[in-house]
Amino acid sequence: MPTATGVERDASARRGEARVRVAIVDDHEVLLDSLGSWITENAPEFEVAVLATTWLELVHDMNFPTDLVLLDFQLREPVSIEARVRTCRAAGAKVIVLSGVETVEARQRALAAGADDFVSKAVPMRAVMDVAREVVGLTPEAAVVHHRQLTLVVERPKLSPSEQEALLLYVSGLSTGEVAARMGVQYETAKTYLRRVREKYARAGRPASKKAELVRRAAEDGLLE
Repeated sequence: MPTATGVERDASARRGEARVRVAIVDDHEVLLDSLGSWITENAPEFEVAVLATTWLELVHDMNFPTDLVLLDFQLREPVSIEARVRTCRAAGAKVIVLSGVETVEARQRALAAGADDFVSKAVPMRAVMDVAREVVGLTPEAAVVHHRQLTLVVERPKLSPSEQEALLLYVSGLSTGEVAARMGVQYETAKTYLRRVREKYARAGRPASKKAELVRRAAEDGLLE
């Protein structure tokens, strides 16, 4: 489980601040680890207390309830979003629902169940954490810029079928060699597909040089659903 660096912990201790304990629930393990690592590295006022790939894993974790739960709307489990949100709220946790498919129905269901906010996975993590700060009261009211008031222009690169297939296999956890074998192509061909994917995202102003960044880009574009 990701933890803050010693420098961050010392800084928080000197300021006398208690960090907000957060749980993240997403059934895509690579994305889950990527989200946890991003928060640990870039949002030191939050402590990643639980990383769970299933609803049952969350509720049975000894660190639950947390102060905040980032909850994937589309978990492949029979427990409804309404039941998940209400359980978290009853336990005293704030809830932000994340979804790769932002429909009016999905938003209404999550908010009607008591979620504090509903955020598209297309929103960059910095904006997600700005919403999280607002939800838990870390952002001064005068400085709040809510994500609904932002115009976010996210350019989605046009990937060829082979480039998209290579991307999806790679972010699922396969190595470049394993991607090549699965696609039935040479290693250098698979490597070229992935290089082109990175270049296209870079030209769109969305860096993807690291594997974790590629995972986030795929999630933002709804390719992991």
